Amino acid sequence: MATWSHLGFQDSASPLMEQLIFFHDHAMVVLVMITTFVGYMMVSLFFNVLTNRFLLENQTIEVIWTTLPAVILIFIALPSLRLLYLLDEVNSPSITLKAIGHQWYWSYEYSDFLQVEFDSYMTLTNDLEMSGYRLLDVDNRVVLPMNTQIRVLVTAADVIHSWTVPALGVKTDAIPGRLNQISFTINRPGLFYGQCSEICGTNHSFMPIVVEAVSIDSFLGWISTSNEE
Repeated sequence: MATWSHLGFQDSASPLMEQLIFFHDHAMVVLVMITTFVGYMMVSLFFNVLTNRFLLENQTIEVIWTTLPAVILIFIALPSLRLLYLLDEVNSPSITLKAIGHQWYWSYEYSDFLQVEFDSYMTLTNDLEMSGYRLLDVDNRVVLPMNTQIRVLVTAADVIHSWTVPALGVKTDAIPGRLNQISFTINRPGLFYGQCSEICGTNHSFMPIVVEAVSIDSFLGWISTSNEE
């Protein structure tokens, strides 16, 4: 059972990821129907010995197998375009976080607060707690409030990186000299893990991302403590 659980998506933690999972299931239903129909036709050909040597063309069937795929593609394309616009939409954000990729760690700045910035390095295996995840835990987590519209500005200081958190349904490239932005809302508390998804050098696999979603009161308390430090 544990093996099968690794073959699917991570549990959704944002409305965007929920929509991505819905679209995946929608596309899979269409693909299963097509595969089943084509498979049935192929199997039936092996057991059907009937032939018609006078059959040269059939206008009706040609219209059907031209029109039907077009209709199927429309049923896939329209939800895909809707989801594409949803992912790209940046609503009025309540909090702005800036993520800067380095070789091979992340720097974070909370633009709405004074002097709240830190570097986030991967926790070494020797320093890892028993409950930690190897190659995924970091020394400084990104703390964000739940049920709040969050904007993340992503850039890089050296080479191209990618800020990716699968449970939140967000993934964007960090490009030197350019700002990319993503927007999302976290709808449940927890720790959400991600990694750089660009091949950015020899230690590419050693710059993880950990987002800690907390209540707004806990977030404000954490911000106050960070300002004092």
